[in-house]
Amino acid sequence: MPDEKAPLHVYERPASPPIPSYEEATSSRHTRTARRGPDEASDDAERQGLLSPDAPVPASGPSRRNAYYHPPSVQSVDDGDSELGSPVRSSADDEQRQILEEMDILDPESADDDGRARRNRARGRFSKRLSSLTSSLSSLHLPRLAWPRRLRPSFARVTDGLRPSVAFVANRLPTVPDEYRPGWSVIARLCGLLVIASLVYMLVASEVVPMGGGFGAQFNAEWVRHEAQKNIEGWRIEKTLEYMTSFDHLAATEGSYVQGQWIEGKFKDAHMDTYTHDEYWVYMNYPQKKAGRSVEVVEGEAKGWKASLEEPSVYKPARAQTPAFHALSAAGSVQGPLIYVNYCDTKDFKRLWDSGVDVQGAVALCREYGTQPDLAMKVKAAQDAGVVGVLVYSDPVEDGFTRGTTWPNGKWRPETSLRRASVALSNMILGDPLTPGKPSSKKQDRVPKDKNPGLPRIPSLPLSWKDGQKLLQSLDGIGEKLPEDWKGAVPDVNWFSGHPDKSPRVNLSNHQDEVEQQRITNVFGSIRGLEDTAHKVIIGNHRDSFCFGAADPGSGTAIMLEVVRVLGDLRAQGWRPMRTIEFASWDAGEYNHAGSTEHVEANADSLRENALAYINIDAAVTGDKLWANGSPIFTHAWHRILDRLNDPRMDNKTLKELWDAQGSRVGNLAADRDSAPFQFIAGTSSLDFGFGAKDTPANPMAGSCYETFDWIAQHIDPGFLYHQLHAQLLVLLILELSQEPIAPLRITNYAAHLQQEGQKLLDDTEKAGGDYDIAMFEPLVQSLSALKAKADEFHKWETFWYNQVYATGGFETTSVTMQRINHNAKMGQFETLLLDLPTGPTDTSPRGLPGRQQFKHVVFAPSLHNARESSVFPFARDALEKLDWKRAKDAIRMTADYLNRAGDVLGPG
Repeated sequence: MPDEKAPLHVYERPASPPIPSYEEATSSRHTRTARRGPDEASDDAERQGLLSPDAPVPASGPSRRNAYYHPPSVQSVDDGDSELGSPVRSSADDEQRQILEEMDILDPESADDDGRARRNRARGRFSKRLSSLTSSLSSLHLPRLAWPRRLRPSFARVTDGLRPSVAFVANRLPTVPDEYRPGWSVIARLCGLLVIASLVYMLVASEVVPMGGGFGAQFNAEWVRHEAQKNIEGWRIEKTLEYMTSFDHLAATEGSYVQGQWIEGKFKDAHMDTYTHDEYWVYMNYPQKKAGRSVEVVEGEAKGWKASLEEPSVYKPARAQTPAFHALSAAGSVQGPLIYVNYCDTKDFKRLWDSGVDVQGAVALCREYGTQPDLAMKVKAAQDAGVVGVLVYSDPVEDGFTRGTTWPNGKWRPETSLRRASVALSNMILGDPLTPGKPSSKKQDRVPKDKNPGLPRIPSLPLSWKDGQKLLQSLDGIGEKLPEDWKGAVPDVNWFSGHPDKSPRVNLSNHQDEVEQQRITNVFGSIRGLEDTAHKVIIGNHRDSFCFGAADPGSGTAIMLEVVRVLGDLRAQGWRPMRTIEFASWDAGEYNHAGSTEHVEANADSLRENALAYINIDAAVTGDKLWANGSPIFTHAWHRILDRLNDPRMDNKTLKELWDAQGSRVGNLAADRDSAPFQFIAGTSSLDFGFGAKDTPANPMAGSCYETFDWIAQHIDPGFLYHQLHAQLLVLLILELSQEPIAPLRITNYAAHLQQEGQKLLDDTEKAGGDYDIAMFEPLVQSLSALKAKADEFHKWETFWYNQVYATGGFETTSVTMQRINHNAKMGQFETLLLDLPTGPTDTSPRGLPGRQQFKHVVFAPSLHNARESSVFPFARDALEKLDWKRAKDAIRMTADYLNRAGDVLGPG
């Protein structure tokens, strides 16, 4: 339970105007310029209240921000069924035009709206068929039989002989004029028509007459793709991003709350059938500023020097900015000799040990990225080596002036920029580290923070290279002179390691506010499928950011909302996908993907049963080179959409041509994005893609308050061409997965990819050496070969379907429809069958990766040594890396068994 007596977090920050409206944020200048008076509640007081929903909040005027995250209300709009037809026409002229078109008097192509013309032609063809049938039936004349006089009915009123009161009542009864009274011949005709309609229904139901989709398909799939692609507008994405980056929005704070409400409103505007939310209560930490965080040299020549820690305000006038900190870091105040450890890789610590530099009790200084790009694993390696605290600075060699021009004249990180990030061990535990494998409800049992495998036990802080420079200079001449591969690009530094007996002593303080149960809220909107409402395609992105978040996650959310708008416009015209489309805005993505992970854990059974695919978009645009990571089952669909679009700077080249020319491929997923819980826990086939630098998702201003709208607009994507292109890719991919009769997922690509990965596993084992029997790989080789053959046979049915349906003009019998739906379901559940799950309620045996039980997928998982890398066949790899041959043999056999089981399901039936 959270400690209600704990001091509440107060940001000491510049005065900031209230969160602007969309119009204010996207106008040339803000109209709201007034600041709070002396009696008004400050932003700090409000943000203090955000940490605890139960904390008292002072009253304030109407301009005051919300005291804590009030979740968006749960609502559902059920207006979809009324929109299945074409839009209501507002004039008699339109109605007359429709009648003329249906009578073939007016050419539908002359209609002003091409989309309406297409629908009118489709409806006209059906209307003419129905009109012809009705006319034929009405021309039938049943024999007229004379009624016997004594049985002939009389409709005359009979009031004679009644009491006056009764007669009065009878006279008041409504009467039917003679000319409108139906004759028995009319009634007989209606009965005959009813009999004929019943016969038609019986013929269709018994498949003597095929019905299929021909009568109901008002929207041509290619027309929908064309309209969706055409209507994506870059300027709208630009305006959306400008608003979203006009204020900071750390997870579970007022900024995230305002954005959540605003996104929910966009879902409503787009005619979503449902819009809702879910809530979880997760462990989070928030930085204290001057009193809580400091880095100071307390002994040595630089004694008294203090790190600035904070980034200067990037806006004039100043706006609120999140202080520098590491999410989910350990709290504490430590002191020790300063030692430089390169990238804080385990190999770096070993090298220092071998050279006689003992790091026990030291404060380690290391640089970002490099041979160990996972920040959490840097801290973990330092912790395991006996270090008491870690300082991580951003070196220019990775993302600064050595790469190009720095801000404000370029996109690269300036000297005062630093990288905020999470230090939770995502390769060990995803989501709330206190509730691994279970959703973080209020009443859920929690694992203590002490000795939690997902959390560090030593404090850490980020630094700019300007602060790092002073610390590096203080090591001049102390310890070992460093080799070239240990040297960064910080100027005016002689590179030495430092020594425990001679280095200056540094004090690192990281006191923070910790909330064991902080409320976070995810927001959802969905369009129900016309044919299959249960199975769905999910598109998601986290909305929280460490600061303004222009690229991560702003670019992804702005793109997602533009796609939502375009699909909403189609929805307003009556279009529906065949399968349900769901959009998700995750909270607390920067806190170990808490929002998405807790949602997956709370809905695991439903997702495993019904989720066809998950598409993640996150930091969508940080450059102009296309990249994609995900399940190889998407390869076919991915290549199809690349063939439809050109690079905006190379008009004669399609994205597919550029993709092939660069030798690009869909890579494997890691644990550094919100796709991880879907792929590794739910077994939902997932894909993540975007435009970055050199085919990678790298963000040169990651975690910095310099990552602003102006930075994106001036240096990353002027004109928002690649934002628009990304949105077109996204909407086309959604349509491929949701509206195609046969989902374009290819298990043949999956099997072929695993055959390549199996060979890599064997090669890596041979390189590692050791006494192993190569025969232990035989079950895996055989299972992969069998899976490829079964997948090839499985997809042959699709050729039969196309021949069967299109040969009959697009008609599909009920039995073939059910076969197709079953075929799609098998593709959607294929990866679910590769999860190591209990076989039933009585199965209590350990499941999941040993030591990392949250991860269930036997084919894909995050690397044991780096959450930013993927591990293929992780059960076997984890054992082989430890040279545990018996366990490796058992893991290979188990993996082969799961692959065989998944392949068997692809058979008929």
